[in-house]
Amino acid sequence: MTDQEFPFSVIERLGYYVYTLADPAAGIFYVGKGTGNRIFAHVNEAIKNPKKNDKLDKIREIRATGRSIKYEIIRHGLSESEAFEVESAIIDFIGKKELTNKNAGHKDHRGLMSVSDIIASYQAEPVSIAELVILFIVNDLFERNISPDRLYEITRGNWVVGKRRNNAKYAFCVYKGIVRQVYKINRWFPIKSRYSETKRQSRWRFIGKISSELQHYVSGSVDSYLKRRAQNPVRYINC
Repeated sequence: MTDQEFPFSVIERLGYYVYTLADPAAGIFYVGKGTGNRIFAHVNEAIKNPKKNDKLDKIREIRATGRSIKYEIIRHGLSESEAFEVESAIIDFIGKKELTNKNAGHKDHRGLMSVSDIIASYQAEPVSIAELVILFIVNDLFERNISPDRLYEITRGNWVVGKRRNNAKYAFCVYKGIVRQVYKINRWFPIKSRYSETKRQSRWRFIGKISSELQHYVSGSVDSYLKRRAQNPVRYINC
């Protein structure tokens, strides 16, 4: 049996809205945005579709105990851009680690930032890159007070990259449009994963070391190389 739906008269007045799904016993586990019956689509999918992921598995787990999903609409009557903003703010506030969201909402430079990140972002000087470089945008993986070893790990892969990777000499770790570290790429090797086997896309990881000669790029802004709302976390520069 599928879950409920809004009457058409309600849908007409809702517009874009931002909603949460919660376990009555444990709290919010998903934040979303949409129109129409989007709020109910996840539960309906979990019932009808055997597909597995964190969100659908959580819904099935809750229902298996006899509990019902708790729905709440945080804001409605929004434009699409307003819904993006509200969704991102709520995800930032709750923390992605507490949620089953695959993505961290709309990615822009106004999201959750520490005071030091704010200062770095607005004081950062734009850089002009002359070398053969790949920018790796690690917004979803970066952590506060991240260690140098962890920063290297999230920068080096696993990435969906093509043969152009072999042209790049350096990898820039980029968070919120700011260069956090630069690595000299020594070599690449392929990674086998369920994703790559399913989607027939090759994922690669590089081996390298911190580039002492390009440290002048660290803390610089690469905003001019980034397209707003672009989903691909990889950018080739001069390659």
